Amino acid sequence: MKTLSKLSAAAAAVLMSTAVFAANPNVGGAAMFENKNIVENAVNSADHTTLVAAVKAAGLVDTLQSDGPFTVFAPVNLAFEALPAGTVDMLLQPENKATLTKVLTAHVVAGNWSAADIIRETKASKDGFYHFEAVSGDALSAQVRGGQVYIYDESGNASMVTIADVNQSNGVIHVVDKVLLPK
Repeated sequence: MKTLSKLSAAAAAVLMSTAVFAANPNVGGAAMFENKNIVENAVNSADHTTLVAAVKAAGLVDTLQSDGPFTVFAPVNLAFEALPAGTVDMLLQPENKATLTKVLTAHVVAGNWSAADIIRETKASKDGFYHFEAVSGDALSAQVRGGQVYIYDESGNASMVTIADVNQSNGVIHVVDKVLLPK
């Protein structure tokens, strides 16, 4: 009987640790760990090399490694590539640091907003959108269409959340397919 209870306790521990690990999806071919911060995880994603380079160029590494919590709508490399030719290179120039910072902080919201939280707020709103403010001061809106969460920038451009709820030690990342641009 003691062996059975030890086995049950061991099995329960394995199941619990597997459930915790399984809760976070892989991003860009890399495991994302809840005990690491936003930057520590993002640097391992092959899909976010442009975003990581931009965060470094803007001097936002320390901010995104701080306690937060932050919700980051993280555009993939293809989202940056879809911008007009030369845009990323221009933004990465030292003299454009303020503009780059504005663009990047338009993807960050204070707090820890899960997809379920965002969906709940959109359903509770009168217009079907949840309106919130990015760290940059820019307006963002969320809408659910066809079961997918979309984030809109101030110009009304929609970015679809392709991977939701990538939990971090200091917040959550939602991978998006477009760059959100402030006005």
